[in-house]
Amino acid sequence: MQAAIKQTSIANWLLAALPRPEFERLAPHLEQVKLPTGTLYDAGDIINHAYFLQSGMISLLSVTNKDQVIEVGAVGYEGMVGIPTVLRNRRAPLRVVVQIPITALRIPAESLRREFSRCGKLQEVVLCYTHALVTQISQSVACNRYHTVEQRLSRWLLMTRDCVHSDTFHLTHEFISYMLGTTRSVVTTAALALDKAGLIRYRRGKITILDGNKLEAVTCGCYRLIREENESFLSD
Repeated sequence: MQAAIKQTSIANWLLAALPRPEFERLAPHLEQVKLPTGTLYDAGDIINHAYFLQSGMISLLSVTNKDQVIEVGAVGYEGMVGIPTVLRNRRAPLRVVVQIPITALRIPAESLRREFSRCGKLQEVVLCYTHALVTQISQSVACNRYHTVEQRLSRWLLMTRDCVHSDTFHLTHEFISYMLGTTRSVVTTAALALDKAGLIRYRRGKITILDGNKLEAVTCGCYRLIREENESFLSD
C-alpha cells in the first residue's frame, strides 16, 4: 500500500499552492512515479492520467504528418502535463516526451476533473498555468522562426536549467537538434561556439552552463519574456 502523500513534501508548485482541504481530496488519488526518458503520450492519444512534475523535464513537441518534430514548450516542477483532461478534451494535442528523467505525482483524469469542476483554487492555478504555458508555446514558435540557432540554443539551455534546477544535465547534440528543428551539425557548431566563449562546457553528452548571465546576453529576448511570465505566475 502506498504511503500517504504529504503536501509539505511536494515540490510541484501547483499542488503546493492548494489549500489543505483541496489537497486532501486529491491526495488519495495521487501516485508517485518515476519515468525514464521517452514518449509519455503522442499527439492524438487519449490521456488517462495527468502528471504533476516534481523533478526532471518534459518536452512538448509539435509533429508534422512526415513525423518531423520541434519543441514548442517545456515543463518542469512548476507545472503539469495532461491539461486537456480538465478542459473536457482527453486527446493530446502534442507529443509529450520525458527529456530528463522525472519524478511526478500521477492522477487519473476523472479524479482531477472532478476536483477542477469544484471551481476552487485548483481551477485557478491550473488556468493560470495554462496561460503561462500558452505564452511559452507562442514565444517559442516565434523564436524558432526568426532567431539564430545560437540564440535558440542559448534560450533552450537556460529554460532547461530553470526546469531542472541545475546547471548540469545530460543531453546529446542529436536530441537537441530535434528540439530545435535543425540538423545535428548545426547544433554542434553553435554549441562549440558557446563552449569556446566559456559560456558552457559540453563533454560526452554532459552539458554544464558556466556563466548563466553571459549566456542570457547571447540569447534573444524570448527567454526573458518566458521567464518573466513564469515568475509572475509563480509569485501570484
